[in-house]
Amino acid sequence: MGKLQEFEIAFDDKKVVYSPGDSISGTVRIKLGQALQCKAIKVNCNGFCGITSKVNDTAWSMEEQYFNSSVSVADKGTLKQGEHTFPFKFLIPETAPTSFEGNYGRIIYRVRAFIDTPRFAKDYDTEKPFYMLRPLNLNEVPDIWGKCSSAVTQQFTYMLMKTGTVVLKAQTDMKGYTPGQVIQVIASIHNQSGKNTGNMAASLMQRVTYEMKRPVHDMRTIAEVEGGVVKAGKEVEWKEQIIVPPLPQSSLVGCDLIKIEYYVKVSIKSPDVMLTLPVHIGNVSLDKKLRSSKKAAPPSSSAAEPTPAPVSTPDTSISTSDNNPSLPPRPAPKPAPRPTPRPRMSSSQTPSAPPADLQQGAEGGAPMNDGYPNKRQSQLVSPNAFSYAPGLFFSQNQQQNEPRTVPDGSAGATAPYPTGGATAMPTPHILPPDYSTSSYPHEAPPSYDESCNT
Repeated sequence: MGKLQEFEIAFDDKKVVYSPGDSISGTVRIKLGQALQCKAIKVNCNGFCGITSKVNDTAWSMEEQYFNSSVSVADKGTLKQGEHTFPFKFLIPETAPTSFEGNYGRIIYRVRAFIDTPRFAKDYDTEKPFYMLRPLNLNEVPDIWGKCSSAVTQQFTYMLMKTGTVVLKAQTDMKGYTPGQVIQVIASIHNQSGKNTGNMAASLMQRVTYEMKRPVHDMRTIAEVEGGVVKAGKEVEWKEQIIVPPLPQSSLVGCDLIKIEYYVKVSIKSPDVMLTLPVHIGNVSLDKKLRSSKKAAPPSSSAAEPTPAPVSTPDTSISTSDNNPSLPPRPAPKPAPRPTPRPRMSSSQTPSAPPADLQQGAEGGAPMNDGYPNKRQSQLVSPNAFSYAPGLFFSQNQQQNEPRTVPDGSAGATAPYPTGGATAMPTPHILPPDYSTSSYPHEAPPSYDESCNT
């Protein structure tokens, strides 16, 4: 085995993850089979960032040094046969960024030990890496509160004959997440064309930018969920969930060569419609109490004013509406003649439209935000498809053999045909046509007036 049998570095308490400002300490252990002459034994601790334009290349095109400290633990002399240990200790600066490993660059921290031998003799060296974590508190990120929303309109032509427009709107419930949290994605797709769209999809994307003379952008899909299609002339509200796996944080504070960004991409495959919703990935999750405390002060002053209003306002509002008919913007025009006029009908009502409770169940040809755009609206994905989230379960409330009932307030349901805890619609029932026997209907579905006449 030669003179040098063991040469290794050990950290105290077997710790491998440190934070800026911590001290890193340990020992260098040397085991010799016979005596060894040396000029010095040195220990070095350094941290740096290196980037390149080639995948997995360590010949860095650009480097950035964060700290580099060395200490001599033994002077010139002869090491006797046997085991020797030399302690060391370094202080990590406060400006050190979080460790990172990418395809085109890395942020590396390591401790190295060197045995300098006399001339014409072999030198020895060893190293051991450690990792830096600079926690990102999402509560300290500017403009982090609220929802992230976006909208896009896309025009397309089908077979050079039919043109149409697709309006895509999407939002996330928050702007910042931590690993393990769930991103709630809500998308609204209005298909104003004569052709069905392709499947909907929502993806969590990572974009890493390596700042060189010609910046290199590394795009990566972290997670993806897929939904169904949107029929011609329909408007669909699609809800999905994406669980955040363990990921590097969005901001590498202290590093000027690598930039990490995350966003949720909502798209339709045909036609090609896509929008992005930027999000932040951090280590400390958002505290809703901090947001409520910030918003508690303004509403408290305004909330004190309406308290006396309900006592005196209702009587005066009724009397002024009777005595001064010119004050309201609506002068109560005469309603149009109808076969069965309703008493006490306000001008804001629209008797020709379906009732609110029946509008969700009707499936006419006109576009409307009904609850049954298609049977693939809610994605049915096996939990095993997500290797980063074992045990993830999406509730599946669809039952094909049971009659379709529409509960009150079914707009917020995740499944197109919810059955659990649903209350049946008051009679008469107006159910959508049953398309379970075929993929698409051969005839146009009946309109609301035709349904009422039959």
